[in-house]
Amino acid sequence: MTAPLQVDYQDVLRVWLEADTIPEIEHAWLFDHLMPIAGDPSGPTHEGWTLLSALAAQTRRLRLGVLVTSNRFRPPAMLAKIAATVDIVSGGRLDFGIGAGSRPSHPLARREYDAHGLPFHDAAHAVASLSEACTVIRRLWTEPEPFDFHGTHVQLTGAFCNPKPVQRPHPPILIGGRSAAVLRVTAEHADLWNVPGGDIDDIVRRSALLDRYCAEIGRDPASITRSVHLPVSYDQPAATKDAIGEAIDAGFQHIVLGLPSPYPANVAQWLTNELITTSPQ
Repeated sequence: MTAPLQVDYQDVLRVWLEADTIPEIEHAWLFDHLMPIAGDPSGPTHEGWTLLSALAAQTRRLRLGVLVTSNRFRPPAMLAKIAATVDIVSGGRLDFGIGAGSRPSHPLARREYDAHGLPFHDAAHAVASLSEACTVIRRLWTEPEPFDFHGTHVQLTGAFCNPKPVQRPHPPILIGGRSAAVLRVTAEHADLWNVPGGDIDDIVRRSALLDRYCAEIGRDPASITRSVHLPVSYDQPAATKDAIGEAIDAGFQHIVLGLPSPYPANVAQWLTNELITTSPQ
């Protein structure tokens, strides 16, 4: 994962083009913020989906996505159209990441709403609208005829998406988050679930809670791939490698390694040599 803040476009492109040549690196990710949430608060931040489309056009193998799209930023029907376009540009390599959006407790994330004229609703509203968004996005990707949708938070009339994504029935849906409310949405809608790493005991408990919610609706918990985001330490790769091993032992087989910027030369190959080929599989 290359968070597109405090970096230039060419820096991100360099890392992705290198990673695209290394089979051990299976997927690459951006994030979805409109202003910096770390470092210089007035520094550069690239818009995630625009950048993802540019990177999709210049890579050939990597699966790719935004970890995760804020459902607060874009109307879901518009987001479905954007994502379908990126899946087409990439030749069917999109993993569609989505979440409820930033928490109000993060002041640097909160300010981007006021700065862009976006409403910031409470957590209950955010989670409920996420569930409706996942429903309409999947329908837009799969249904051949226009439809109306009259939800509590999403209202559509004559909605359709053409062209459809390349992937059938639709791109995999990854939902990111750790709250119980988001995990209920995950159980209903997700193909993959991503959680930030850190406290391994906590993410194990969250995974068990997701299992329970799946069982409540009659879904096989094993049908949701467990994904974790782990920060990389260039200075202490052994610590990162230990975290990878713990996550794999806990059942997390989809590992997203967050690269701090600035990115060293040949960082993708370094990542492969130091962390991937030497970690438990």
